[in-house]
Amino acid sequence: MPDVETVVYTNEPGRVLPVLEQELEDFKTEAARFLKGEWDEAQFIGFRLKQGVYGQRQPNVQMIRVKLPFGGVTPEQMEAFAEVAEKYAPLRKGHITTRQNIQFHHIPLLKAAEALFVLGRAGLSTREACGNTVRNVTGDPWAGIQEGEPFDPTPYAAAFARRWLRNPLTQLLPRKFKVAFTANDRDHAITGIHDLGFIPRVRDGVRGFTMVVGGGLSTMPRKAPVLFEFVPVDEYLKVSEAVLRIFNRADELRKNRAKARIKFLVDRVGIDEFRRMVEEELRGDWTAGRDFRPDPLLFVHDEEANAPARRPHYQQPNGDHREFTAFVAANVRPQKQQGFSAVEVKVNRGDLRPEQFRGLAAIMREYTGGYARTTIGQNIVLRWVRDESLYEVYSRLKELGLADIGAQTITDVVSCPGTDSCKLGITSSMGLNQAVQERVEAMQITDPLTKQIHIKMSGCPNSCGQHHIATIGFHGAAMKVGDHQLPAYHVFLGGNYDNGELRMAQQLKVRLPAKRGPDAVERFIRLYEAERLPGETFNAFFDRVGPEPFERAIADLCIPGEFTEDNRGMFIDWNRLELYRLQRGEGECAV
Repeated sequence: MPDVETVVYTNEPGRVLPVLEQELEDFKTEAARFLKGEWDEAQFIGFRLKQGVYGQRQPNVQMIRVKLPFGGVTPEQMEAFAEVAEKYAPLRKGHITTRQNIQFHHIPLLKAAEALFVLGRAGLSTREACGNTVRNVTGDPWAGIQEGEPFDPTPYAAAFARRWLRNPLTQLLPRKFKVAFTANDRDHAITGIHDLGFIPRVRDGVRGFTMVVGGGLSTMPRKAPVLFEFVPVDEYLKVSEAVLRIFNRADELRKNRAKARIKFLVDRVGIDEFRRMVEEELRGDWTAGRDFRPDPLLFVHDEEANAPARRPHYQQPNGDHREFTAFVAANVRPQKQQGFSAVEVKVNRGDLRPEQFRGLAAIMREYTGGYARTTIGQNIVLRWVRDESLYEVYSRLKELGLADIGAQTITDVVSCPGTDSCKLGITSSMGLNQAVQERVEAMQITDPLTKQIHIKMSGCPNSCGQHHIATIGFHGAAMKVGDHQLPAYHVFLGGNYDNGELRMAQQLKVRLPAKRGPDAVERFIRLYEAERLPGETFNAFFDRVGPEPFERAIADLCIPGEFTEDNRGMFIDWNRLELYRLQRGEGECAV
């Protein structure tokens, strides 16, 4: 392992994490050795995961997960994604995840080794995107450009990512460790669902963070409690190391990988005791003589200095401009820098084709100064768009099929890949996503309160699709009807993450056949619209009436009926042709 203290860091966009070509050469060599039978598979999995290459439910193919610290991406990197999708991914697409990564699926192992070189040349790292490590450090895609920020946390998020990449302390943690930096209390990064979260603060002129610890979804969903109200920026890496040291030594967590995240430790001992443990750890010998200031690791880059200059002329709408006006209202936010806006591109199911990657790269070069960030809602935010050029950007996006209105609204449905690729998947969450999106679009919803509903789904209980914090959420399950199985979902209502108000959804006492998911969503919406009070949000209505009216509204949908030729479709999952059969493999997340 290279000495992390000798790695040279730059402030070049897209080069936050150093890519070591020797690691890529080693991966290519060892992958060839494994295919020749010279590696034990169990050992090779750990090696493969460290380089961000993950096994799929389909045999002999891999998923590549590319880290994008705080979601930042450059035009050159978008073109590298296009090349990988075109040359190596059979489905010719890349996928934005709910942690701001990009994933590629169904790639044979030796082709994956080739793809890593394409990515590496563009400064893209897959190192420690999988395994029991510090995963991609996520961030607020509007950081640095929105009102109400104490300061831009981007340099500090990058420093954190740099500090723990290839660090000996974090190579074999009890479980994966997810970190997020938000820019203000609106918490677009949803720090509360992370193992460690950072919220900027300024006290007496000193920059620092409120640190939260022990959040997470999946089994035992928990909102991260506050560890310290204020930690100066000169000490946030030191406190983080104390937390990671405690986590790494927690051998009791290693006994059951299903309960090995740090949230289980924090929940068991309580936040007050965990805080005491951290304070005690900070008095350890490991702190002696060390400088924990982040300065050498900071990623310092002035985006505004590279923002697009004003041109003499811009194309403007001619004639009917209602579509453009609706797009601006739904997808565009003014930046705090006068004359600039950020455009959120709604990416259906997070999937982008090669021509879309390339088209976005061209838009970025011409209209954003090269700046964009992925979001945890599987979208892309184009930054530094001059207000005068918004119509041209809209027109270019429309040509790419990326000008859908309603980013972060009811039609912007979020899901994990589910059984399309994941070993742990139970159902086709991507198929349900498409079906639900088509249904709500067909409903032509205009009510502004209804538009605020967030719909999310996961193909299993693990909540990669964040169903636990959805207004309407689903996670995959299975039902038995006689000798047959059919795909189904558990249903969750009333979750929230808007404006920093995080709360977990409540599970209904139902199990819903997958093919009836769109019907259930429509009934929930109709019930809410028909019986709410004036100005009452969906969650306020749910709190007032409770789960029972919603359970009654879909009671008949939850009766699948017997297996017959006429009812055969109920026993086939979305986007599938064959009868459903529960197949759940052994996940590699905890290997």
